[in-house]
Amino acid sequence: MKKRITILGSTGSIGTQALEVIEKCHDFFEVVGLSCGENVKLMKQQIEKFHPSVVCTKTFEAKLTLEKLFKNTKFIYSDEGLLELCSDCSVDMILVALSGKNGLKPTLKAIENKIDVALANKETLVMAGEIVTKKAKENNVKILPVDSEHSAIFQCIQNSSVANIQSLIITASGGPFRDKTIEEIKNATLEETLNHPRWQMGKKITVDSATLMNKGLEVIEAHHLFAVDYNKIKVVIHPQSIVHSAVEFKD
Repeated sequence: MKKRITILGSTGSIGTQALEVIEKCHDFFEVVGLSCGENVKLMKQQIEKFHPSVVCTKTFEAKLTLEKLFKNTKFIYSDEGLLELCSDCSVDMILVALSGKNGLKPTLKAIENKIDVALANKETLVMAGEIVTKKAKENNVKILPVDSEHSAIFQCIQNSSVANIQSLIITASGGPFRDKTIEEIKNATLEETLNHPRWQMGKKITVDSATLMNKGLEVIEAHHLFAVDYNKIKVVIHPQSIVHSAVEFKD
């Protein structure tokens, strides 16, 4: 049986990478639903390739545009449309790859409908980590971290309990300003800020990485995901980015 997947934010960085994986592993996955923001052109290509049953667009105009091209696909739109995507109980997993605060309500809706969530939206846990994890536990729903740092930790602690963990170690490349002076950082241009030495990412997360704000958010995310106290979460600058995260056990 193929695992039925819905992707919220399929035209973004995480969403497009997820679809690349699904394309390579097409015997194991079926795309049921997709959602997009402004990139209607890319969404058109994704519909042609993956044939989702339902597509949610950000605007009514985008919905009308795509409806004219695809007669066998159901189109919905707006935040209400995202919640409708998260109410399809025939789906095995929903990948939440939306940016910022947009991920919270769809994540909660998926949990309410007892659908496992692959979470690539750290703001959801930063804003409402206690609420989200409590509801997931009540509904017996898995929250699978997609960010590489948290995915690494998740894989390390399989078949182990929190009681056995001495510390979580989250690595950071240091970003484009790791070797710069305070004065150089003060006068940095947008172009310099977006020139990340290791990764190609969206603009918001690249700026957050340059200031290390993103790493602060990841510490909060790790605290909620793994129920580990903040004083047991360490951040280590690791420019080579070979190790994305690690777990130190008490033994």
